[in-house]
Amino acid sequence: GNLLGEEQSGHIREIGVELYQQMLEDAVNELKELAGKGDGAADRGWSPQINTGAAVLIPEEYVPDLNVRLSLYRRLSDAEKSGDREALAAEMIDRFGPLPPEAGQLLKVVAIKGLCREANVAKIDVGPKGAVVTFRGDEFKNAMGLVGFVQKNQVAWKIRPDHKVVVKGEWETPEQRLAAAERVLSELAKLAA
Repeated sequence: GNLLGEEQSGHIREIGVELYQQMLEDAVNELKELAGKGDGAADRGWSPQINTGAAVLIPEEYVPDLNVRLSLYRRLSDAEKSGDREALAAEMIDRFGPLPPEAGQLLKVVAIKGLCREANVAKIDVGPKGAVVTFRGDEFKNAMGLVGFVQKNQVAWKIRPDHKVVVKGEWETPEQRLAAAERVLSELAKLAA
């Protein structure tokens, strides 16, 4: 079809060409990976899931212009290094004022996603009583190191028969759960290194 022409309407007009192209590329990479024909490009495009119940967004009241907000989301998704995230946060504070809690939490989630990639974590669910970590492909780079770590910390850490790691904790608020996810993933990233 005519993706970029005058008669195009819908998604591209609403979200912009650049974000639409990235979404299209991600979908193609995902399909390649599912078909078992990935060439490494799909590996770069996978996105870990982080579920903590924390609000993670750039509020419309903070950045009213949709295109600017989408551009910031895009830049955040590419901010893999700590310095890049800090520079972007400083720029947002300079341009729009102090970060609202949701935007601060979004920055933390982006950092956590980086830790997930280092530790090969596909998903982390954190609730008030603990966390469950799912590894991508049920694989962990340093399995023996993980087993040793869990044995030393067996009061809080367990490995289930389905290869998921469970970490017990008391985290009542979404903010506490986000901080807990960062701590758990930091440990896993260190073990995977």
